[in-house]
Amino acid sequence: MKFGNTVFHNKIKIWFLHSSLFVIVLWILFMPSMVTYRKGGNNYFTVKLNDVVVGHAGSKMDAYAAYRKARKLFAVGTDELTLSDSDMSIEGQNVSWGAVDSPDAMSRNMLDILKKNKKTTLNRAYSIKINQFSINLSSIEDVMQLLDSAINKYDDEEQFDVKLILDPTREVNVLTPQVKSKEETQKEEQEAESKMPEAGFSAFVTEEFNKAAPLAYDKDFSDYKLGLMDIDFGDKVEIVESYLPDEEITDLATAVDEVTRDKETPTIYEVQKGDVLGTIAEKFNLSVEDLVKMNETLNDENTMIRDGDELKVNVPMPLLSVNYTIEEYYEEDYEAEVQYVDNDSWYTTETKVLQEPSAGHRKVVAKRSYTNSDITGTEIEKEEITYKAVPKIVERGTIVPPTYIKPISGGRLTSGFGKRNRPTKGASSFHKGVDWATPVGTAVMASSSGTVTRAGWGSGYGYCVYIKHSDGKETRYGHLSKILVKVGQSVDQGQKIALSGNTGVSTGPHLHFEILVNGTQVNPLNQLN
Repeated sequence: MKFGNTVFHNKIKIWFLHSSLFVIVLWILFMPSMVTYRKGGNNYFTVKLNDVVVGHAGSKMDAYAAYRKARKLFAVGTDELTLSDSDMSIEGQNVSWGAVDSPDAMSRNMLDILKKNKKTTLNRAYSIKINQFSINLSSIEDVMQLLDSAINKYDDEEQFDVKLILDPTREVNVLTPQVKSKEETQKEEQEAESKMPEAGFSAFVTEEFNKAAPLAYDKDFSDYKLGLMDIDFGDKVEIVESYLPDEEITDLATAVDEVTRDKETPTIYEVQKGDVLGTIAEKFNLSVEDLVKMNETLNDENTMIRDGDELKVNVPMPLLSVNYTIEEYYEEDYEAEVQYVDNDSWYTTETKVLQEPSAGHRKVVAKRSYTNSDITGTEIEKEEITYKAVPKIVERGTIVPPTYIKPISGGRLTSGFGKRNRPTKGASSFHKGVDWATPVGTAVMASSSGTVTRAGWGSGYGYCVYIKHSDGKETRYGHLSKILVKVGQSVDQGQKIALSGNTGVSTGPHLHFEILVNGTQVNPLNQLN
């Protein structure tokens, strides 16, 4: 019986070993993978796509491999660029035990999410950038038609072609337009086809011939080739290939209208000699009121403007400007340049017309430069005078007239020039100068250089100083506390002549200041620089 029990126990052990081995094989084949414990580092990673858990991985590399596979599966079956909103995150932790998913399982879960977040298929397009403006077209043919339409607006006979070339200054593929005449392009092609290398005596003769200057002769009007000579874009244009959804692509007709139609564009105008606000407004089809509103430096329609001042105006301009030159024949009446006779004893403000002008007449061939429809320059190539213009002759002074400055630093303007209510008994109801409130003892300076004609008490003026200036004007300073100059003394502009005070008919410490022209008081504020 003992032998029988031993055999039975051995069979049980063999069966147990076989069963254990079978379980282990099943575990390997059908149970999830397990992570390997790693001391001091993350060994278990939760993978999310758009905040949805798509699986767990034993390393970040497995997660990225699953994502790449999902992206490839997502793009299968289309030649266009198809996109999906996707944001993958990987959160790591260190665990002793954890089941991980295979890359295939994770990629399948990722693919489902990519499909749910699929964006509209993107189309191949071309983005045109004009300065800071951009517009997108569906094909390179549309790009060419848009550029041609801008050129053909001024090239009625379609003598010029637009070509696209790679910009050599850019690292990425950026196309820029190049405009050439069809005649020039044809000539270059013919030369390229027929050109043979020259050598020896033949090459020497050709080189010397090319160096020789052409014979000069007096061209007749009929010898000039009139019309469009050259044309090019006036703005920087760049074209790049892109992929865009349908809603961001503009149809050709809309793009042509957007780019070539004139729009009111703010620009700067430099005031020229003889300009007034009315003529400037008329030149740019504005009202004077609109011109004043556009410029903070203009108070009203009576604001004085000077040569060289800059004003904001609106000019009708297309988004894509075109520069071109036209050789033109025309006849016109013209004015001769004004001739000046200098008088060294007059101020520059003094002039006298010695001879009135008379217009002449001439025939002209000229190169006229344009930007869009505006003439930007004229170069006369041939001129034939029918009858000569008589110039205007003007005598003018050369002495720069004196300038006038505010006679004190600071101070508060308390009374202007002109009619007013009497501030105190004995004061005039017509103020002949301006008053600045200032503490007693404030330094008073000569407004301009000149000669002191009075320095003392002046009844209602209190202590006062009068100065005569080289242009015939006179300045007066009243209600002083102390006088620092004498009659007959010459003073420079800005020289200290007195201290302010409160003498004479006065309501408080201040300086009274006058400027007289031909013996009559005028508003001093209009004379100060």
